[in-house]
Amino acid sequence: MSISQTPPARPVVVITGASTGIGAALAHRLAPTHSLVLVARRADALRQVAASLPAANTVTITADVTVRNQVDDIVETTLAQFSRLDVWVNNVGRGITRAPSALTDDDLDDMLRINVKSALYGMQAVLPHFQLVGRGHVVNVSSMLGRVPMATFRSAYSASKHFLNALTANMRTEVQETHPDIQFSLVSPGVVRTAFGANALHGGPDSHTLPNSQSAEEVADVIAQVITDRRPDVYSRAGMANTAIQYLSGLAQDP
Repeated sequence: MSISQTPPARPVVVITGASTGIGAALAHRLAPTHSLVLVARRADALRQVAASLPAANTVTITADVTVRNQVDDIVETTLAQFSRLDVWVNNVGRGITRAPSALTDDDLDDMLRINVKSALYGMQAVLPHFQLVGRGHVVNVSSMLGRVPMATFRSAYSASKHFLNALTANMRTEVQETHPDIQFSLVSPGVVRTAFGANALHGGPDSHTLPNSQSAEEVADVIAQVITDRRPDVYSRAGMANTAIQYLSGLAQDP
C-alpha cells in the first residue's frame, strides 16, 4: 500500500530590485527550487521578468522600498500568499558620480535613502516574522567599494555601503544573541555588467565598459550559494577578500 504525501513547500524568497540586473538574474537562478516574491518600482519591467518564470511560484509586487509602510506591506502580502517567508534579499541600490569635495546634502540623502534605509526597512519589517518562527535569512547586497573606497567619483555610494556593512554586522550580533538561527549576510560584488553605471545619479561611465567586470548571473550564483550555506560575509569572486585585507592592513597602524 502506498501513502500519498504532500511535498514540502518551497522556501519563499523576497527579492527587491528584481526588475533588472542582479535581482532579475537571481530570480531566474532560484526559480526552479524556490517560490519568489519579486519587488520593484517599474511594473512593466517586473512583469517581463515574471513572465519568464513559473507563474505558480512567482508573485510580483510593485513597491518603493524606500517607503517604510510599503516594505511592511510586502511582508504581509508574502505571508498571505505563501504562509511563509524564508529569505529576504535587499538588492535595491543606486550609484552616484560626484567627487567628495562637491557632494551636496541631496546627494548624501539620496544615497542613504536608497542604499541604507531601504535595507534597514527590509530587515526591520521581516524580523518579527523570523523571530516568531525562530529562523530566517536576510541577504544584503553591498559592494567592494564598501570595503575599499577606490573610486573617488563614487564617494557617497562607497560611504553608504560602508554604512550598510556596519548596520548588517550590528543587526546580526543583536539578533543572534536571542535567535541564533536568524542570519544576516553580506554579499559584496565588484563591477557588474548592468545598467548601474548608466543609471547613477549625475550620470557616469557605463558599467559594461569597465575592466574586470562580472555578469549579473555570476553574482546571482554567489547569492544563491549564500542562501544555501548562510555564510555571513562573502565577496563575489576570488581574490577580493585579500584585496580588502591588504588595503586595510596598509592603512591601519598602532600608536
